[in-house]
Amino acid sequence: MKRCIASCNALVVLAATALPVLAQETRLGEVLVTATPEEQAATTRKGADLYGGRARSSDSAMLLDDIPGVSLYGAGGVSSLPAIHGLADDRLRIKVDGIETISSCPNHMNSPLSYIDPTAVGSVKVYAGLAPVSVGGDSIGGAVVVEAALPPFAAPGQGSLMQGEAGAFYRSNGNANGANLAATYATESLSLTYTGATTESANYKAGGNYQKFRMSGVAPAVPADVVGSTAYRSRNHTLGLALKGDKHLVEAKLGYQDIPYELYPNQRMDMLNNVAHRFSLRYLGQLDWGALEARAYRETVDHYMDFGKDKMYNYGALTPPTNTTGATYQVNGMPMYTQGITSGASVKADVALTPSDLLRVGAEMQTYRLDDWWPPSPDCGVGNCIGGMAPLTFWNINGGKRDRTGLFGEWEAKWSPQWLTLAGVRIETVKADTGPVTGYFTSTTPLVNNLAMMMRTMYEASSVGTRAAFNAMDRARTDRNLDFTLLARHTPDDQRTYEFGLAQKTRSPNLYERYSWSTNGMALEMNNFVGDGNGYLGNPDLKPEVAHTLSFTGDWHGAQDTELKVTPYYTHVSRYIDAVRIAGNISMYVNGVLTSVPNATLANGYVKLQYANQSARLYGIDVSGKMPLAKTELGDWSLKGLLNYTSGKNLDTGDNLYNIMPLNAKLTVAQKLGGWDNGIEIVGVEAKARVSAVRNEMKTPGYGLINLRASHSWKQVRIDFGVENLFNRLYYLPLGGAYTGQGATMSLDREVGTVATNGGNATTWGTAVPGAGRSLYAGVNFKFR
Repeated sequence: MKRCIASCNALVVLAATALPVLAQETRLGEVLVTATPEEQAATTRKGADLYGGRARSSDSAMLLDDIPGVSLYGAGGVSSLPAIHGLADDRLRIKVDGIETISSCPNHMNSPLSYIDPTAVGSVKVYAGLAPVSVGGDSIGGAVVVEAALPPFAAPGQGSLMQGEAGAFYRSNGNANGANLAATYATESLSLTYTGATTESANYKAGGNYQKFRMSGVAPAVPADVVGSTAYRSRNHTLGLALKGDKHLVEAKLGYQDIPYELYPNQRMDMLNNVAHRFSLRYLGQLDWGALEARAYRETVDHYMDFGKDKMYNYGALTPPTNTTGATYQVNGMPMYTQGITSGASVKADVALTPSDLLRVGAEMQTYRLDDWWPPSPDCGVGNCIGGMAPLTFWNINGGKRDRTGLFGEWEAKWSPQWLTLAGVRIETVKADTGPVTGYFTSTTPLVNNLAMMMRTMYEASSVGTRAAFNAMDRARTDRNLDFTLLARHTPDDQRTYEFGLAQKTRSPNLYERYSWSTNGMALEMNNFVGDGNGYLGNPDLKPEVAHTLSFTGDWHGAQDTELKVTPYYTHVSRYIDAVRIAGNISMYVNGVLTSVPNATLANGYVKLQYANQSARLYGIDVSGKMPLAKTELGDWSLKGLLNYTSGKNLDTGDNLYNIMPLNAKLTVAQKLGGWDNGIEIVGVEAKARVSAVRNEMKTPGYGLINLRASHSWKQVRIDFGVENLFNRLYYLPLGGAYTGQGATMSLDREVGTVATNGGNATTWGTAVPGAGRSLYAGVNFKFR
């Protein structure tokens, strides 16, 4: 809490200064409200609001960093997972250029926002909590809508238009660098646009030596202040064609992404290739009765995981018993492949019933197919291997299916110049299924000796018996879900707006939550998309989560760009998908001695868990504000602040919910002078002390950071530069998860002691992922036409 005091107190000062201005007595009268409830329910960033973020990070999720209620789960360098009021990942509805991407990876490495580079983002909308039903379903924690810029066209009589922009950046920490290019040729009715970006970085450095553990000599060397497995390289390309006629627009896009590698400091594996192909169509039309929008898309993802350079490859060798030459097969990799195919279509109509009533109706459908398989390692032939992960291919998900259909209706009503309401209902059907699976061994695997029989018997005890039961069951599931949103907005005068509402939102389990089937320790650890180092088992009997949220927002805004916004909220989640511990023991080293410890009581290591429906509640408050300070010869000075607080509790067990961002605040003193726009940013985060006991979640200390920002804009050129973490503070990411970024991450790596005697990352348990140390950055963008 002490680390947050400076920023939090400063925000209180901001509020105390702003309220007298905002509370001035004003004449109540008719106020013309032009924005609809659907539009005003979102926080929007676009244009110049996004430029600075592009230079600081290659992760598009970082563009949400200063939006009230939003925090970020740590992941790879371009793949952070947004959280809204403590709910993250699949609990949010995330759309990227109209495509509702699903993470095709048991670790959710290819997150939705990783499919668009920050330089290609034209606008970001965040619906925190009370998202209108027209924005999307199958989520309980709000929505994030990211769109590329609209296609430009030549003005009437202009003939043709050629324009574009090019940019580049460099960041000192990790030697990160990249470039982007956009070019458009357009006439009055045709627009052809290409956008592309490439970015890469080596491992970043922390603000000091965080490695209180020691590796054995065979482990890859990672310097004591370098955060292992944080390097990445990403390339994105999009080609768009748009046709416009009168009041109609048709747009087609082809997208291609290639990520040769993206390493993960909080996962046991790394993404060593991710190739995605995307195709989308969109129609926009203004008709006599209102507006019509239709979309269709298809996305294919080929994903590959294995050990990156910081995670030990050589797990020993196996000698086939039938081999008389003494040849061995090295267990030096663990290939894992995933293929996902997502297709979808939607249609939405805005029907103007009266000048004050708007009916919004629509339909959506999405089909998703998933295969997740792990080839044998080592691949030394059927019957030859008596250990390792062989001789068969392990099918984690075989022919997974998840199909959604939905209908919604929404009524916006303007009752008076001061009162607006929105009421909407959505019904959805979600159907899920998967095929039969196999493990590395089966009951028909050819065996050559008693040792092979013993290995298979051990595997049967931990996994194959589960496989047989899984294959025998009826795995098809159908969920019928109901959502509704009720919003009201009261604007008594031009300085006050009050919004309040109630929403019910429903989310069906994803395929990994339902159908990851193996109780084998390695397989459990592979099915983990929260980065806590634990292993997770699916549960075919999971029911959809149902969240009820109450929210109120008070927005006081005065002259001279002064504003204070306060949003308290409360959410109760029935059938919340949390986790319970699996019965059995965990093998771990205790001061160099291999020991068997009950999984149910282990408090200082990674554990085995299974997804389970329970109940939960979350509540909190978002505060944001801005105000002018002074106008001097040195420019216009202003103050901007942000404070977020969330509390999450499992009501069945009394445990804390996992990965809840502690109290945090951000304060920025900004200066504008001519083309200059500069700022000093102070960040304060309270210690994370309320953690999930069932997961052995790691606590993190509080911290404070200072960042410097500067930019200058000319007619065609903009430069951004600054310093992140000015004083090179060592701190740990509250939502970064457990550090598993180096060593033999798949070995018996749960050790209590001071030395990792088995050459793994054993004593890294208890180490959270450190944040980045000092980094100087600079970016330039040039527009041409």
